[in-house]
Amino acid sequence: MAEYEKVVREVLREHGCRFVRRGKGDHDIWYSPITRRNVTVDGKIKSRYTANEIMKQSGIDRRF
Repeated sequence: MAEYEKVVREVLREHGCRFVRRGKGDHDIWYSPITRRNVTVDGKIKSRYTANEIMKQSGIDRRF
């Protein structure tokens, strides 16, 4: 099973998103300048559907 967290974080950085703070558990909060909203990123993303949803919420046109 593939893990997507490193790739998701890399893509977020490439599109100008920035880390804001740690959330509850192993979640992080990132800010997307595209949508001007905060996005929650799980520490262990094992589902491509979750990875795609993070991309969608951050306004990035990237699918896994």
